[in-house]
Amino acid sequence: MEEKELNKEQKTSLENENNIPIEREDASEPKIENQQTEVSLKTAELESAIQKITELEKQNLELKDTLLRKAAEFENYKRRSENDQLNILKYAAESFIRNILPVYDDLERSLSHIDEANNPASPAGGFDSTKKGLLLVFEKFGKILENQGVKRIDAKGKPFDVHLHEALMQQPAEDVPPHTVLDVLEHGYMYKDKVIRHAKVIVSAESASHEENSNPEDKNDSSQEG
Repeated sequence: MEEKELNKEQKTSLENENNIPIEREDASEPKIENQQTEVSLKTAELESAIQKITELEKQNLELKDTLLRKAAEFENYKRRSENDQLNILKYAAESFIRNILPVYDDLERSLSHIDEANNPASPAGGFDSTKKGLLLVFEKFGKILENQGVKRIDAKGKPFDVHLHEALMQQPAEDVPPHTVLDVLEHGYMYKDKVIRHAKVIVSAESASHEENSNPEDKNDSSQEG
């Protein structure tokens, strides 16, 4: 009887042990969490890339706008520079003309004084005062030319220089070395370091005595041959 009860208790104990729930790990949960984490990272990377693209597009538009404005400014500057250069060339003589206008006025006044000097009713010495006035005008005009860089070529008594002088004729001159400027028919001028008009001059020619003295060897050779 006791054995039956013992077997019955053992059997009940075994049944209870079999009924204990067994906790098992679910392998699918970590996998889902990893997938969610990966999706979040990809989403964050995509959003960051979209933000960078948006910023780059904005910078590109700003740079394009800046480039267009700079190009327009350069075209305006180029147009203004071309107009300024044309105006400079067009009005290059403005300063010189402004300087000689007073001389022109002085000449006009001197001409009016000449008419007064020829008037019999004018006091004596009117012609002399007119002459002095003209000389002052001439000197004033010369100073204006000099200030502009225009200089008269000093030719008379100088050796003939083809770069400065233009010989119109030759004249014999005993007391002057050959090829010396005897007289100036028309003055020459230089503008800064450039000759703008050669001086038209009369040059001394070689005299017969000078030709004989200049070639004594030729004379000796000819006498020996004779």
